[in-house]
Amino acid sequence: MKINKEIEIKKLGFKDYNEALEIQNYYHDKICNIKLNNRKNNTSLLTPNYLLFVEHNHIYTIGKSGDYNNLLLNENSLKQKGIQLKKIGRGGDITYHGPGQIVCYPIFDLENFFTDIHKYLRTLEFIVVKTLKKFGIVSIGSEDHTGVWIDKGTANERKICALGIKASRWVTKHGLALNVNTDLSYFDGIIPCGLKGKAVTSMSKEIGHEVNTDEVIEELVKQFEKEFKN
Repeated sequence: MKINKEIEIKKLGFKDYNEALEIQNYYHDKICNIKLNNRKNNTSLLTPNYLLFVEHNHIYTIGKSGDYNNLLLNENSLKQKGIQLKKIGRGGDITYHGPGQIVCYPIFDLENFFTDIHKYLRTLEFIVVKTLKKFGIVSIGSEDHTGVWIDKGTANERKICALGIKASRWVTKHGLALNVNTDLSYFDGIIPCGLKGKAVTSMSKEIGHEVNTDEVIEELVKQFEKEFKN
């Protein structure tokens, strides 16, 4: 089978969550349709891979197995704070997206790389860990609590990046959310990822000053290409 390891980068800027989800679905369906037609027609057209970067308006998203009890605000409070709420099809529980946070959606045909969801999650974590290292932040991935953490296993452990994915026909959707210059007070309205007593942090909080998001995206792209194109 012919494979394509090229990755097309799409910087979407600032998009409403629902609009970005439609874009995700468009590229996901495009890849799936190529794969379906290849099987039906016994052809071998290459499938593309897309890497989307976006910032969202304030929103709490709840994964398919998420618990609404981890939302600490009522409907009126959500309206007053201008926060949307949406149930979505990814794995994981509840998380926050908003300005100052880089959300990265890899829409990959894993058959171009490797067909192992566990390895895929660990690779996403590794990419973030390597990116943070470039900015002087030491972090680690975690198999027991998926995501990227600082001081994991200590009384001061805190999460800097959340992961939640979905794959169908080995084509991925959703992805990771890295707190760069995020207003962390919005996490007070939820129990992030359903993990009670776990703190959340951002790159700017760890470094002590605002971080250039374009530079972070540039480094993430480098690390994605290093891990997936080799």
